[in-house]
Amino acid sequence: MLGVLKKDPIKRLISALGKEKVNTSIVERKLYSYDATPIPIERAIPSAVIFPESREDVIKLVEVCYEENIPIFPRGAGSGLTGGAVPTRENGVVVSFERMTSFEVDVDNATAKVQPGVVTYDFQQHVEKLGLFYPPDPSSFKYSTIGGNIAENAGGPRCLKYGVTREYVLGIEAVIKEGKTIKTGNPILKDVAGYDITKLFVGSEGTLGLLTEATLKLIPKPQARATALALFKSLEDVGKAVTRIMTSGIFPSALEFMDRDAIKAVEDYKPVGLPKDAEALLLIEVDGSKTAVKEQIEEVKGLLAQLGVEVKVAQSEEEAQKLWTARKNLGPALGNLKTGKINEDIVFPRTYLAEALPKLRKIAKKYDLLMVIFGHIGDGNLHVNFLYDKTDKEEEERAERAVDEVFELALSYHGSITGEHGVGLTKKKFLRWQFGDTGYELLKGIKLLFDPKNLFNPGKVIEL
Repeated sequence: MLGVLKKDPIKRLISALGKEKVNTSIVERKLYSYDATPIPIERAIPSAVIFPESREDVIKLVEVCYEENIPIFPRGAGSGLTGGAVPTRENGVVVSFERMTSFEVDVDNATAKVQPGVVTYDFQQHVEKLGLFYPPDPSSFKYSTIGGNIAENAGGPRCLKYGVTREYVLGIEAVIKEGKTIKTGNPILKDVAGYDITKLFVGSEGTLGLLTEATLKLIPKPQARATALALFKSLEDVGKAVTRIMTSGIFPSALEFMDRDAIKAVEDYKPVGLPKDAEALLLIEVDGSKTAVKEQIEEVKGLLAQLGVEVKVAQSEEEAQKLWTARKNLGPALGNLKTGKINEDIVFPRTYLAEALPKLRKIAKKYDLLMVIFGHIGDGNLHVNFLYDKTDKEEEERAERAVDEVFELALSYHGSITGEHGVGLTKKKFLRWQFGDTGYELLKGIKLLFDPKNLFNPGKVIEL
């Protein structure tokens, strides 16, 4: 007797969701197999790209995928840098949330309900017109999505003062194993009931389930902000300056660092008038009431003058934006220096920055590599970039060995292997270094509780 023919899994998804939400075009499948990760990584062409439009769509697709053992690779805008959105199995599907873009703001309660496909910048612009403020500002904020930001626990310059994405997620709705739904948290500021599953989901990189909605906290919009540029003759003085500012009673909204090679790269790419002979610079921003901002930026200028540091305060919003443009242009500027780049976002305790920065330079010298450092130095989060020629395999291997030493250095100072980019594919092997064997086993246990078949973003963060 002939057995019953099993329906093709992708046809089951089309039947469940509708043909307009399941794209099997080879062009589309190839396009959605990439994200912004700058180094060569393991990737696969998915069997389909799914475009859900509602929570019900997400439930249906997870039900089918769990029954058919189809790996699920969730995707925001593809702006991640560690391969988090890249499919790694041929029979998997990419789930893009770009059609789930609705949100609702409760002005009186200073909260919002937001679907995962909402672009961060669009949301920020909307709430600021209402006198409210959503602080997380990753460099990709003009195109990255709230869902992707939550998956990666995204940061940005303002997170020095305001904290990372995690601080603004009050609750989530998500779909986990077998199409089951979970709802955590509420639009309230105090809630200590049970384990904090909300915060567990933030930064889970799509490995526990698919986010369908988030409840976000909003805060009052600052009345004013001011920006200053500080120029340094030595790296050691940068660390001292950061400590001086952060122990002064002034809490900057941003404290951004660029070393000499970053300055030169930006000036060669799109000049804004930065001095190429400076060893390093700090971009310092304060915000708050108009009176406080004016007083605080002058106080910062005085504090750094005591260290012999030259400080220039932007005299207009246009001048301030010009300075921030230099910082925002760093990514494309580095692409002009070499064909290959490894960008790691390690974190040090601030007290060790003066000691650690020269040691990073020594690592680059040891491996004879061009290194550019910039980042959110106020919270110790540095972006260490090793640049190399893609056609030179020996130089590429040296860059990879140098990265290992960078992570070892960060952990030796009680730091972290990532401050905002996440683990994804590229940092998996280093996660056990940070957590140790016992901690790593706990991470695996959490993953299997939510996803016993290992179908949600398999191969990312941890190995099962």
